[in-house]
Amino acid sequence: MVRVCDGKALPKGDPNPVYMLRTFGSEAHEIWNVTDPASPVLITRIGGLKDTHKSWWECDTGIAFLVSGAPDWRTRRMTQVYDLSDPAHPQKIRDFGLPGQEPGSTGAVPTELHGPISTGPDGNRVYFGYGTNKGGILQIVDREKLLNGPKEPTPDNLRYPEISRMPMSAFNGAHTTFPMLDMPIAEFAEDKDGKTRDIVMIVDEAILNECGEARQMVWFADVTTEARPMMISSYTVPEASGQFCQRGGRFGSHSSNESMAPVYYKKMAFIAFFNAGVRALDIRDPYHPKEVGYFIPSITAATDKRCIPVEGGERCKVAIQTNNVETDDRGYIYIVDRANTGLHILELTGPARTVAGLPKN
Repeated sequence: MVRVCDGKALPKGDPNPVYMLRTFGSEAHEIWNVTDPASPVLITRIGGLKDTHKSWWECDTGIAFLVSGAPDWRTRRMTQVYDLSDPAHPQKIRDFGLPGQEPGSTGAVPTELHGPISTGPDGNRVYFGYGTNKGGILQIVDREKLLNGPKEPTPDNLRYPEISRMPMSAFNGAHTTFPMLDMPIAEFAEDKDGKTRDIVMIVDEAILNECGEARQMVWFADVTTEARPMMISSYTVPEASGQFCQRGGRFGSHSSNESMAPVYYKKMAFIAFFNAGVRALDIRDPYHPKEVGYFIPSITAATDKRCIPVEGGERCKVAIQTNNVETDDRGYIYIVDRANTGLHILELTGPARTVAGLPKN
């Protein structure tokens, strides 16, 4: 859970270093100079927190949306917005969350944040995902109002930048909310209206081993009419294709790649699916996403066991747990495993390369 920015991209950064934003356990956010990867140097620590998670950092503006747990807030995770354009001198802009999470509020506490993705000043939107694996919420926020609107965390001020929110089922959450705006839809090419659509891909996170919960999946929401988002499709790995509930560990989605490099953006998505490995989806028609490839790593001597409680003790199985996935602008796919199996670097083969428009290998 790191973000990296070149100093030359940051408005006030030293142009020579490469900076890395990371979490420090659940206690803090840190920025490191990683120009020499073998000798990283700590630059800044933003501490005093009760939890942290997967943040978002705009390299061209320096604005960061930090998933934090401010001690006086009523939820484990909310958002702290910082200007990190000069990594050595972070400037706090505001705290943000759902009304009912703020200090001093009463009543039920809304579900906690998992993570945001910003489209920057040009797109002027931030997409927040709450709920992880149950009672999820997709929240669409006006970025300019979030940064420059009233900052005291009152219910009215927290509502001010919100454009809309879409509650999800009690069974499913919103781990990753990945925007794909102004997508041309071939099926609608001859229609008078709606030839292009604004889509958000929502990925839940499976939490419990051996299918001990509702299936966590991938969902596609049409947010073209922002005030009234609607779910249009979903995707899951068929359980029977690998008897995944019996393999051990988690089975279900966790996260998607988040790179918006042209090589895959609005064409393909890659989903970490725990013991079902990584899945490659053709998303050019988000109303009908289609799997076009997958890779399940082999268990190694380092792969750890995963256990569930049973009467009289526990039952443990050794299982692959593909946890996170990312892509680069060359088209390589990187996956890491939650159960100590390590890192794999992959490339597409066969028909999947054609979907992405990559040259034949």
